[in-house]
Amino acid sequence: MTRPRSQIISLADTSFYHCVSRCVRRAFLCGEDRYSGQNFDHRKPWLVDRLALLGEVFAIDLAAYAIMSNHYHVVLHVDAARSRHWSRDDVIRRWLRLYKGDPLVHCYLRGELRSEAKYRQLDRIVETWRERLTSISWFMRCLNEYMARRANKEDDCTGRFWEGRFKSQALLDEAALLSCMAYVDLNPVRAGISETLGESEFTSIQARIRGAAPENNDSTECPFPGLMPFQAGPERDGESAFLPIDMRNYIALVDWTGRIARADKKGLIPKEVPSALSDLNLNQAQWCTLALEIQKESITMFNGLDKLAARERSRTKKAA
Repeated sequence: MTRPRSQIISLADTSFYHCVSRCVRRAFLCGEDRYSGQNFDHRKPWLVDRLALLGEVFAIDLAAYAIMSNHYHVVLHVDAARSRHWSRDDVIRRWLRLYKGDPLVHCYLRGELRSEAKYRQLDRIVETWRERLTSISWFMRCLNEYMARRANKEDDCTGRFWEGRFKSQALLDEAALLSCMAYVDLNPVRAGISETLGESEFTSIQARIRGAAPENNDSTECPFPGLMPFQAGPERDGESAFLPIDMRNYIALVDWTGRIARADKKGLIPKEVPSALSDLNLNQAQWCTLALEIQKESITMFNGLDKLAARERSRTKKAA
């Protein structure tokens, strides 16, 4: 049974969420339709460009993404504190990049507002927009509605493009967050589309690897400007949110996970465990358990350490 979005998305519990949208029936977001022979890969940049725009407009960071043939994954971080520092004009400027806005707002921008009542009404509108700009539901709406309209126009058809509402998982701890990000970044590898992370087109891991290339002056940046930065060291700007791991450790962790997931490349599995696992107080078996657990669509709130504890209790009970 579908759970209300209010029971799944709670910023008091976590600010990280994994969201998935899938095309209806045989509609193609991207990739090649083997029945008609038509290729839709040109739509991938549409989604990437839209994600970049929404990352600039919303107080929501993009931690990971993967664009597949009939669905896509995103891992989002809601930074509600950032929106509280926006001025009235900041909120208006951001909202008008997506929508036409209220006539009263345009009167304000032209300097035509005179009464205090109008200004109070204006502030109510702005606060509504501010709240929406920290909403994952509005973020996904702005993404999916745009893609559906553009794809339907190209296909010269009407009707549903997406298979109902987007699915979401709350990521309640660091283990859940990193295992989910790895799962998202490894989608093309596990689907057999690519054999290496660097070849995984239209994924955040490819963007991060390209950003870490030696010719890139700043290794903490990547070609996709909206990606959430990694922890670069003990000292960072206290106002900016960041992922709780070093970038190189994360790439090594994803690469290692991808190798153990492929039975035909057992000889390539490195003997050493990535340092990220020891930082999380996890061993190889526990990490593999999380990597498989995150794929269960029934999970709406994912606490990695709790999942491991429950599995251990169940194993002990059966042994007794």
